[in-house]
Amino acid sequence: MDLAIKIIMLVLFFGVMVGVGIYCRKNATDVNGFVLGGRSVGPWLTAFAYGTSYFSAVIFIGYAGQFGWKFGIASTWIGIGNALIGSLLAWVILGRRTRIMTQHLNSATMPEFFGKRFDSKGLKIGASIITFIFLIPYTASLYNGLSRLFSMAFHVDYVWCIIAMSVLTGIYVIAGGYMATAINDFIQGLIMVVGIVAVIAAVLMNQGGFMEALNKLSEVNDPAVSNAPGAFNSFFGPDPLGLLFVVILTSLGTWGLPQMVQKFYAIKHENDIKKGTIISTAFAIIVAGGCYFLGGFGRLFGDVVEYDKNGKLIFDSIIPHMLSDLHPLLIAIVVILVLSASMSTLSALVIASSSTLTIDLLKGNVIKKMDDKKQVRIIRIFVVVFIVISALIAIYQVQSKNESVKFIAQLMGVSWGALAGAFLAPFLFGLYWKKTTKLACWVSFIFGVGLMLVNLLMGIFCKGVLPAFLQSPINCGAIAMLAGLVIVPVVSLISPKPDKKLVDEAFACYEKQVPAKQKNSLD
Repeated sequence: MDLAIKIIMLVLFFGVMVGVGIYCRKNATDVNGFVLGGRSVGPWLTAFAYGTSYFSAVIFIGYAGQFGWKFGIASTWIGIGNALIGSLLAWVILGRRTRIMTQHLNSATMPEFFGKRFDSKGLKIGASIITFIFLIPYTASLYNGLSRLFSMAFHVDYVWCIIAMSVLTGIYVIAGGYMATAINDFIQGLIMVVGIVAVIAAVLMNQGGFMEALNKLSEVNDPAVSNAPGAFNSFFGPDPLGLLFVVILTSLGTWGLPQMVQKFYAIKHENDIKKGTIISTAFAIIVAGGCYFLGGFGRLFGDVVEYDKNGKLIFDSIIPHMLSDLHPLLIAIVVILVLSASMSTLSALVIASSSTLTIDLLKGNVIKKMDDKKQVRIIRIFVVVFIVISALIAIYQVQSKNESVKFIAQLMGVSWGALAGAFLAPFLFGLYWKKTTKLACWVSFIFGVGLMLVNLLMGIFCKGVLPAFLQSPINCGAIAMLAGLVIVPVVSLISPKPDKKLVDEAFACYEKQVPAKQKNSLD
């Protein structure tokens, strides 16, 4: 009976997702419709699409377990940072200007924005190559959090979970494009909000309530982390500096990720940005704040979590073990919650990857003439290709006993830092500052990607060469982003000035006069 409940809920969930894809197929007949939903997506759909693309199974299962174990209840600050910096400030600072300038420049992707804003085909191609290389492993990482959860709930092979999720996501993305993704993201977002609230309440009740759980957490002691009593239920946890860098990476990073910024391209109206800001921030507080808050109590389950053959804690096992004693209906909700988080992010990533490869790399370079219908057809083909590649990487990572597979896992870890480190500063200054130069963009690209690759390669071949602080991909990613905010203005000031006519044309969109209705008569 318990298994039947879970299966019925899954079938209903998948049926709705596919139905939405088929319903939206009329909106995906050209590039503007397939990639951006015709730039006519409302505030609720855009805000939920932004939030669900932000928070995947990697956060709910991986990061919440890992950072909750490391920082205790203070890991909630990561969720708060995600809400205030990654959502609220991102919408306020980037939302309006991104929507206006990208429409003015007629750009559908981030690389295309760089190409047209700085009149540089090289920048466009360079940005598209970086996007292609680092979004693929990031996409593959989305499956990681599902294996143990599905094993616990259904006792099925993880491979079948990967295949089912890939096929169903592919169907609704190929059929309905961005609009289908946005509507499904809204449905999936509602599931995530309800699910996380229900799960937190259930887990805390099993521990005797919130105050009793806090009391138990205060008694946990780990000399390897901190000798301070009650470190894991303290305000900033046992490692405030490490916590700060996690907040920076996971919050500020969204400003430079193509699949996140692209949400602002598609919003229907400037006024919708204000509504979307409020909705997106509230969503992030509940989902991200809730995930990390829940993970903060992971130490209370230290007697049941799993360790590998070398005695190293398996962080992905923490959250599933916290949930294993819940009612079957709640477990079914959690499974759908994690599936929702994964499928929404997967759909955003494959649209960003396939559109970038088609519009920015193939069009005009490899294939000289490509009309709208041909572009959409090629984008759909690449959606399939990217989903298959990411699924194969995830399956190989699970089944392979070869030590070289660690390279894949580490590459996934540097994807976020490389993308945001390369793109954040050039995109931000490109929207706001007329003096931003093409050379500054190149230096930011090279520094962000270069730093993360050095971190990756040193970690594989020359362990111990880098200082301990720089051995962490999280710290390196945060440094890459912050350094870009210094590199771009400094290099711009010492490099040749951009063409004034080109810059004035790009920024003319902000000075356009728009007539408004007079609501009151004034004598």
